[in-house]
Amino acid sequence: MDGVDGKERTAAREDRPERAGSAPSRALGAFLRARRGRVAPEHVGLPGSRRRRVRGLRREELAQLAGISVDYYVRLEQGRATQPSTEVLDALAKALGLDAAEQRHLATLAAARNTPPPAARVSPLLRRMLDAMHPLPAFVTDHRLDVVAWNESGGELVGGLSDPQRRDRNQARYLFLDPTSRDVFPEWDERAAESVGQLRVSAGRYPDDTVLAGLIGELSAGSPAFRAIWDTGEVVMCGAGRKRVRHPDAGLLALEYETLHVPSAPGETGLVVHVFGAEAGTREAAALAALARPNPRTGSAES
Repeated sequence: MDGVDGKERTAAREDRPERAGSAPSRALGAFLRARRGRVAPEHVGLPGSRRRRVRGLRREELAQLAGISVDYYVRLEQGRATQPSTEVLDALAKALGLDAAEQRHLATLAAARNTPPPAARVSPLLRRMLDAMHPLPAFVTDHRLDVVAWNESGGELVGGLSDPQRRDRNQARYLFLDPTSRDVFPEWDERAAESVGQLRVSAGRYPDDTVLAGLIGELSAGSPAFRAIWDTGEVVMCGAGRKRVRHPDAGLLALEYETLHVPSAPGETGLVVHVFGAEAGTREAAALAALARPNPRTGSAES
């Protein structure tokens, strides 16, 4: 691990005191603490003990596994060391058993870039794409999980999107502050973890987004469930798979879904398109066809 130690010394010399303790460095420390608490000592070849006073790994144990000094790791957690090298990040990711999404999040936090949040601009082409997807339900979310556009079948499936009286179309706020969400999503725990993980990714990318910070603060104050998941350091990237949704008319539907990422700038994701479907000949396919209206109309948060 001489290479890591060398990079560690270089990183330590390059620490910028004016940034120590900044929001990004505090977020990096919080993420490391949360992930450290998730690792069982016996799973990484360390002896476990009932007398352990901390959950997961001790700081010195993680530092040893990563091949870095305890002092440097402590400064990382405390936000007093900034911009660790790629070698240090790779060693920490390996020691913590991070998956690909968590590794990307760790690198984002370590970079501590002041990236402005992307504007939720739905282009005319994207609106035409939503119309063309009909009768497949589809809707678009921004990095704060606000639903900013949808097609007619998407509004029918999710429910309430096309209602002009509904002004709040934030998916995380709906999940955690509206009790009916537990009826709509039978796997509520999984959906809740996904939304928190996605918000954490966004908070790491856009640490200066005051609107996003306000949303996270609101959910933390209003939902013990949100606070509990947030404290785990959960990180989730939108993917694909199956979800169950309960519709008031169609009943419980097991649907396939895909997420399509729309870049806002080179290398950055702005909007996410969520598309649902079902295999031909299934009850779900028939239900989606029944929900689809004959004349598709794309909706947006501005309408």
